[in-house]
Amino acid sequence: MELNSRKTIGGYERTPHRAMYKAMGLTDEDLLKPLVAVSNTCNEATPCNIHLGRLASIVKEGIKESNGTPREFTTIAVSDGISMGHEGMKASLISREVIADSIELMVHAHQYDAIVGIAGCDKSLPGTMMAMARLNIPSVFLYGGTIMPGYYNNKALSIQDAFEAVGSYAKNQITLEELKAIEDHACPGAGSCGGMFTANTMASVSEAIGLALPYSASIPAEDPRREKICRDAGRTVMNLLEVGIKARDILTFEAFENAIMIINAIGGSTNAVLHLLAISREAGVKLTYKDFERIRKKTPHVSDMKPGGSYLMYDLDKIGGVPLLLKMLLDKGLLNGDILTVTGKSMKENLKDVKIGHLNDIVKPIDNPIHKEGTIKILHGSLAPDGAVVKLSGIKRLEFEGRARVFNREEDAFNAVTDGKIKEGDAIVIRYEGPKGGPGMREMLAVTAAIVGQGLGELVALITDGRFSGATRGLMIGHVAPEAAVGGPIALVKNNDKIYINAKRGRLDLLVSKDEIEERRKKWKGIKPRYVSGALAKYASLVTSASEGAVTIPTFKNKIID
Repeated sequence: MELNSRKTIGGYERTPHRAMYKAMGLTDEDLLKPLVAVSNTCNEATPCNIHLGRLASIVKEGIKESNGTPREFTTIAVSDGISMGHEGMKASLISREVIADSIELMVHAHQYDAIVGIAGCDKSLPGTMMAMARLNIPSVFLYGGTIMPGYYNNKALSIQDAFEAVGSYAKNQITLEELKAIEDHACPGAGSCGGMFTANTMASVSEAIGLALPYSASIPAEDPRREKICRDAGRTVMNLLEVGIKARDILTFEAFENAIMIINAIGGSTNAVLHLLAISREAGVKLTYKDFERIRKKTPHVSDMKPGGSYLMYDLDKIGGVPLLLKMLLDKGLLNGDILTVTGKSMKENLKDVKIGHLNDIVKPIDNPIHKEGTIKILHGSLAPDGAVVKLSGIKRLEFEGRARVFNREEDAFNAVTDGKIKEGDAIVIRYEGPKGGPGMREMLAVTAAIVGQGLGELVALITDGRFSGATRGLMIGHVAPEAAVGGPIALVKNNDKIYINAKRGRLDLLVSKDEIEERRKKWKGIKPRYVSGALAKYASLVTSASEGAVTIPTFKNKIID
């Protein structure tokens, strides 16, 4: 094996470097072995990540058993649930870039030979996979696992129920005691939010794309089976190192097609669109909205998962997890079975022994799906020339025409909802919340859950250049591009303008004449930057459009001399 780590610990010149390692308890024998990074996002900010240090210790045992020397480090992770609905949410998407950057820097600085990356909360999953694509070393992704369902009045709960209960209480549909009971029971322990929200969606992606071991996405965080998956992840990365399989050998265009297929079959989060665009860019794979639509149209939606459906990741795990869905798609000739995976085998070989048993209504047969086409729909039109994204699962009303109610920040829209000022037929527009304008493209779960909680989920629409939590449901359209901060059409909408949505046909249009739009454009003035220093300002200055994954791209203004 050709080992990067020899650059840091090989030869007499590296005596000081080896001395530093020996200060941490390593021996000469340890330093003869490959040095393998074990990155994790363990912290006390969120239940998604609280247990990841324990999982990392088991991964390290697997690496040691396979003749490697593990080196653990941690990086940040923002709790989307706790940062939701206030200024803190602006940090969430930005944290994805910081996570990717920090993992890249740690591995680059110490020249580790391979990596196992462990992640829990929403942005830590794509951030870790982005770093793996950048580094292009042997890599295994490992999910921290889903939370178990909570129970109240014999009903299974997730964090979605807690957010929607806020809207119900505001409209006097439940009592304060019931609200408190939901708060006390919704989240019973460690693990990521239980529905097919962003974390579980991206965990499913990690299997479909080939970076994670089979079944690693669905096993709950506190299930004893997760310990075996952790140990196997350590052993697997050592095998990848030995045979020379790197991250980009796995992250091919066909692998991304499989990833798009799983998010549509499973009723996944719209955030997966942003994240797959970002990971593909790091992997050097050209992926566009056209690919998302092409794959969506041929992928049946078969898994009845919350928020649009009835079940949690815990339920899917009981009948076979993500491999069950992948096997169904493979047998139907839809999945790319020949892609390489971290097992060193093809996807088809991994799924060879998967049996499709009784589906318990959690998953429908391929030939009798919930919807014949997938759930993540790309919209275009005069309000979104560069595209927008909506999740179709759970939506009954696919066509809508309404009057615009315009807000320049999320908080103002939330107050209007909770104060009962939003009425049937309103098209709520929340703008200047995009990647640059927010900055950080806030999720709108507090607003969308309040709308649903008040019984308006099928009676109004919401359009934003921000984004949505995976727990969002209803006619909620995000990622509108170009965003308001760069003068996109959403910046020119006025109260009472008519907005037309046809989710089936993929249309999002502002029903205002071209001449009127041009007059408004001439008079338009953008808002002042909301942050002028620090991480949020840096992000705003470098970030691309949502239609490109909202990634940060360096700018080189100086003349380059060869």
